[in-house]
Amino acid sequence: MEGPGSRSVAASSGLADCSLVFWTLCSVLLPVLITLWCSFQRSRRQLLIRDIFRKSKHDWHYTDLFGQPTYCCVCAQHILQGAFCSCCGLRVGEDCLKAADRRFLCKEIMMRGSAGAHSSMPHHWIRGNVPLCSCCMVCKQQCGTQPKLCDYRCVWCQYTVHDECMMDHLKTQECTFGEFRDLIIPPYYLSTINQLRKDKRTSYEKVVPYSRKHWMPVIVLANTRSGNNMGETLLREFKILLNPVQVFDLSKTAPAKALQLCLLLPCNAVRVLVCGGDGTVGWVLDAIDEMKIKGQERYIPQVAILPLGTGNDLSNTLGWGAGYAGEVPVEQILRNVMEADGIKLDRWKVQVTNKGYYNLRKPKVFTMNNYFSIGPDALMALNFHAHREKTPSLFSSRIINKAVYFFYGTKDCLVQECKDLNRKVELELDGERIELPNLEGIIVLNIGYWGGGCRLWEGMGDEPYPLSRHDDGLLEVVGVHGSFHCAQIQVKLANPVRLGQAHTVRLILKSSKMPMQVDGEPWAQGPCTVTITHKTRALMLYHSGEQTDDDASSTSEPEPAREQTDEDE
Repeated sequence: MEGPGSRSVAASSGLADCSLVFWTLCSVLLPVLITLWCSFQRSRRQLLIRDIFRKSKHDWHYTDLFGQPTYCCVCAQHILQGAFCSCCGLRVGEDCLKAADRRFLCKEIMMRGSAGAHSSMPHHWIRGNVPLCSCCMVCKQQCGTQPKLCDYRCVWCQYTVHDECMMDHLKTQECTFGEFRDLIIPPYYLSTINQLRKDKRTSYEKVVPYSRKHWMPVIVLANTRSGNNMGETLLREFKILLNPVQVFDLSKTAPAKALQLCLLLPCNAVRVLVCGGDGTVGWVLDAIDEMKIKGQERYIPQVAILPLGTGNDLSNTLGWGAGYAGEVPVEQILRNVMEADGIKLDRWKVQVTNKGYYNLRKPKVFTMNNYFSIGPDALMALNFHAHREKTPSLFSSRIINKAVYFFYGTKDCLVQECKDLNRKVELELDGERIELPNLEGIIVLNIGYWGGGCRLWEGMGDEPYPLSRHDDGLLEVVGVHGSFHCAQIQVKLANPVRLGQAHTVRLILKSSKMPMQVDGEPWAQGPCTVTITHKTRALMLYHSGEQTDDDASSTSEPEPAREQTDEDE
């Protein structure tokens, strides 16, 4: 029989066990509940921020860490994270986002009301967070040196000024649009054009801003999916320097739609800067060809290139470099566009007609700017594209892309899938059949560069051959013995097998299936006839600043590119 003492011990032991279970549950559940509550609050805050972003006239972007000391434009407090406008450069903390949206205007792409009749506009000042090493336009001393929200920047001309100098000198001064006034489309110009369209008048040529004769507005077309994924950053920087209406993201707006802006601008004056790879450039040039078909020849722009792709051979040929990785400031890029010379670029029609099927299949038609090839380099491109379609997230770097090309080139050196090509194809240049030596590949060139920076036609440069040009209506046709031979040519240890130059190239694939490519777009092709003929000429911009010693011997002085010929049309 148990006594009172044993019952009290058992009760206290039971209480202790319950207490232990309770506190164990609290220690487990409390962090989970706190985490869930924080996650809910964060999701709710993000939804509110997204709602503000969606309704705002600012082009807000959120960042977890600003790249330089930053102060909120509303409360003037130092902030590490928050939102910034990619058009006007305004920076605010999360808590001040709504207030900033109400208080500050963004860049106006078109002036309101009767302001469209004016030919000038005042400065649009934003206080604080001026660019590093900027100088005051009044006293010429450095701005933004104090650790607080201070000094001003105009969102159009990019001039900076001290607080004191602002009060004394610049309250009523008109904006001149700064260094890039020849490239910017002013808001009052678009307002005037809008009024003319309402009045059903189309004489836009007389509406020239600033009364300047050398106005050359630029349209920026950026492919955010090209190469090293720098498109997003470039879009923001160009929107800061130009009118946001001039800057287009090609992942959201097709080139044909973006180029309609040319119809509102003076004839033969517009310049287009394409930020992307050679494929993006071809996409834009196809849209320009559509403008010709619609009878809009006088509005056709000249095209400059900012190379963001992997190969960038067309960009290299036209002097814009082999690849852009942020080493040149955006301001210098715009200066290069202003100083570039106009030239012409041949564009070619590639028609692939399949054999058999009683000729019921419609021929495949491509437009070629760079080169056509059959053989090992087309096989490398085909394998690369197949791999990239399976795992696109792995191919976000130019270095990784080239490493994959190198891997497939090395593999082909061992396997030799394209051997005995000379037995499988017939080649005709301007109607004359060419006897082929033992080859694995044939490459038809329109431009000087091939394979990511190699001058294929010149080879080692030790043999006297007619120079290649991109505007002479001639194609250069060469053969290669395999992937290893291609590698030797790229490091100038071997010459290609030069087969000739021609205005028309015809290639007949008699048997089996072979890899082919046009401007880096590959496919596997069965027996067919490939015919390459001249299609048109594109108006391009040549930047002589990127010219190398190798280029100097093979590039002549650029010709004036504005005279249209019958062949161009």
